[in-house]
Amino acid sequence: MITRDNRERRIQDVDHGDHLCLTFADDAERRRVVTGYVRDGLERGERVLYFADQSAVPEVLGWLRAAGVRTDPALAGGQLLVTTAEDGYLATGSFDPDAMVATLVRETRDSLAAGYTGLRVSGEMGWALRGVPGGERLGEYETKVNQVFADSPASAVCQYDARRFDAAQLDDLDRRHPRAVELEPLYSDGLLRLVPSFRSGRWTLRVTGTVDYRTVDALAAAMESALDWPGDVWVDMSELEFIDLAGVRVLAHVAERLPEGRRVHVANLAPLLCQVVGLVGWDEEPSLIVTPREVTA
Repeated sequence: MITRDNRERRIQDVDHGDHLCLTFADDAERRRVVTGYVRDGLERGERVLYFADQSAVPEVLGWLRAAGVRTDPALAGGQLLVTTAEDGYLATGSFDPDAMVATLVRETRDSLAAGYTGLRVSGEMGWALRGVPGGERLGEYETKVNQVFADSPASAVCQYDARRFDAAQLDDLDRRHPRAVELEPLYSDGLLRLVPSFRSGRWTLRVTGTVDYRTVDALAAAMESALDWPGDVWVDMSELEFIDLAGVRVLAHVAERLPEGRRVHVANLAPLLCQVVGLVGWDEEPSLIVTPREVTA
């Protein structure tokens, strides 16, 4: 059975109480996620606040409109507010986590009083990298704000660009969020699901289901995409049900093509399949690192 990581949530499944981290390295992917989040909130009668930073306010409104979101009536009626990080997180000229938490509590209360069903918030968080006073307290804020969303009819998606934040920063900030946004699968059908994910400070391809003659080409295409990720290529096989030799060969061939210093890490592979890798001799490829799945009694 194909399942999803219980910490990751599809953007269409976001509900009150959710505080999610969106780590992205592709602008189109980010726009797709945020558009769905904003559209769903408006359709559910929630008030939506968007704090732009890397994108200009007209740009955000432009790609929302291009995706069919009816921004004009929402803006006119006050249901949607798209403003800058300077007018939100940095309204006092510096970043004060406690003041921002209080603002979100007030915005949630005011939204309900105005007749909305709740509050949605999304912010581009790159402002913290510009040396603004208090920016070093961003992690403190992400921890403190969890209680705001956990106890109220509100939700938030915090946007972190992996091309701007380093891996250690991303790992710390991701861990401070109870949930993460599940990115668009690179492939998904009834047999196989291939989903990129940011975990433990690194990009990972999560493989769920079956890799055989029907789906091996999909795995090959996904591995090609993963080559563009920074650093080593990590492949999580903890939810793999079956992989044939052709599938293992795809992994080995990608490892062979990596430049010196990079590796393919195949993690949580079933012990029997690890033995197959050894019998065929692919474990002798120095750029292919295979670790077995822990067997529980």
